[in-house]
Amino acid sequence: MAEKGYLRPEELYLFNQGEFFHSYLKFGAHRGSLDGSTGVHFAVWAPNAIRVSVVGDFNNWQGLAHKMECLGSTGVWSIFISNLDIGVLYKYEIEVASGEVLLKADPFAFFTEVRPQTASIVYSLDGYEWGDDQWIKKQEEYSTRSKPMLIYEVHPGSWRRKENNNFYSYRDLADELVPYARDMGFTHIELLPVMEHPFDGSWGYQITGYYSATSRYGTPHDLMYFIDKCHQAGIGVILDWVPGHFCKDAHGLARFDGTPLYESHEHLQWGTYKFDFSKTEVWSYLISNALFWLDFYHIDGIRVDGVTSMLFLDYGIDADSWSPNIRGGRENLEAIAFLQKLNEVVLTNYPSALMIAEESTDWPLVTKPPYDGGLGFNYKWNMGWMNDSLEYMQTPFEQRRNSHNLLTFSLTYAFTEKFILPLSHDEVVHGKRALVEKMAGDYWQKFAGLRALYLYQLCHPGKKLLFMGGEFAQFIEWKDSCSLEWFLLEFELHHKYQDYIRILNHIYRQEQSLWENDKDWQGFKWIEADNCSQSILIFLRRTLDEEESALILINFLPEAHESFRVGVPCGGFYKEIMNTDASEYGGSGWTNDVALEATRDPYQGQDFSISIKIPPLGGVIFKNIAEYI
Repeated sequence: MAEKGYLRPEELYLFNQGEFFHSYLKFGAHRGSLDGSTGVHFAVWAPNAIRVSVVGDFNNWQGLAHKMECLGSTGVWSIFISNLDIGVLYKYEIEVASGEVLLKADPFAFFTEVRPQTASIVYSLDGYEWGDDQWIKKQEEYSTRSKPMLIYEVHPGSWRRKENNNFYSYRDLADELVPYARDMGFTHIELLPVMEHPFDGSWGYQITGYYSATSRYGTPHDLMYFIDKCHQAGIGVILDWVPGHFCKDAHGLARFDGTPLYESHEHLQWGTYKFDFSKTEVWSYLISNALFWLDFYHIDGIRVDGVTSMLFLDYGIDADSWSPNIRGGRENLEAIAFLQKLNEVVLTNYPSALMIAEESTDWPLVTKPPYDGGLGFNYKWNMGWMNDSLEYMQTPFEQRRNSHNLLTFSLTYAFTEKFILPLSHDEVVHGKRALVEKMAGDYWQKFAGLRALYLYQLCHPGKKLLFMGGEFAQFIEWKDSCSLEWFLLEFELHHKYQDYIRILNHIYRQEQSLWENDKDWQGFKWIEADNCSQSILIFLRRTLDEEESALILINFLPEAHESFRVGVPCGGFYKEIMNTDASEYGGSGWTNDVALEATRDPYQGQDFSISIKIPPLGGVIFKNIAEYI
């Protein structure tokens, strides 16, 4: 890791080459000393500027007082200002070729004023005493591939609000969100972007300060406290990260030195700028940023937003506003190379880190290593499973027999990538309706359908993600401007649904067959995939050694079956360990209350079979036991 202080020539060279992967140690504002004086070192990249100065309260925002030195032809400007301390507000005043003078926040600032103010703040990230040594040591020996993963996706500004509708702080979330997630059985919390952003309604996806933990919820040390408490509770932390585009606000990265410095094209669909991956300095800036959150904040992984928008030159751009690559195609070759280098660097430094791609096309080899032609991520969101499953669950019951392939198609590609199955924030906004409202049928059937969907998600190969509010069936779309509707837990079906999610999460974590092998057909076996007339799926999940298995049956129609024959692979007794129709979950109580003995009556390609009760619009999990209990 680079040493703090003035930039050395070799560091400047590496930055320009796109290979200074800890550039945040030298760029930005760092408390230090020079020639016996204490103060702050400043460094910023602005190659097309005529003049760059540091301005703030300390010099009455006068740009001629502290002019920076341009370091040769590197495009980097630096200065040491004595007698400055932590907490000083500052910006860069940049005179550009047109004569215009710009005021810019520091791209490397560690802390920023609370919106709507936009000045950077000199801040030291040192001094926090972490208590997660055991967690860190465990992660070094931990492979998520063969472990359970249940991600709780959270927008920090609206999980809960105070009575005056003010935000919870990072420390409030540590005190309430962490024990809640642990009780609910989630293994990870994924935060929508906490990097500094000017507009609450962007949810953090339009960033101005990539190195600055947003001051909406507290200080950087407060965020460290939250992550530390997660780790001490046995919960991993994933941050959403947005290297595909940034917002156009005047104090941010846009036209930073009077020219399109960080950006290439405008992203018309999102009203933002795309990063220019043909500039190697952008590589240094962004790859350093990914490492920064791992280095200083101890996060466990990064979910990379909008990978699809990075891969294609014409994504979100007018037809006449883009040019083909050197091969004549629409692939962004520089962005592809950037993503490969990003994953290579991060996973070399942090082999157990999660690098998760939000990628919505059939782009091949997203989770294969770069040396095999892949992008190098270790997980990819399975948007196909999500879209197909939600489309099916909205289909009227009488039409479901003609849409059965929406349930089974995902298994044709389930092992081509390492997948996470998301039920994310994007599916409960912009008129798409809340998850429970998407379900077909009447009020009771909506809850029954949602229970069946969640069972299907947890038993389908792949890791899992659920957006906040989905665990108690919030009935309205998510609103970022207010708290989740926790009062719904006063109503019976919502309270029972939350109990169902909690118990099913813990069953998932306890049953090794449901998560140990998500990578190939050895961990999954169809018993009956094509029963479209009754809209029923039957399959097995198996451990790596195939010594343990779980039998899953899900009925997607509201008709119950008193005695339904199911083929099973071996003899013994089969005990029902989950029934989504149990009365304690809000169901009708159509359960199998005693263990069922398999008979040597071959059926559905299996040597044995059992006769079970199938609940209406619900599912069951059976586990084979050696003898009757």
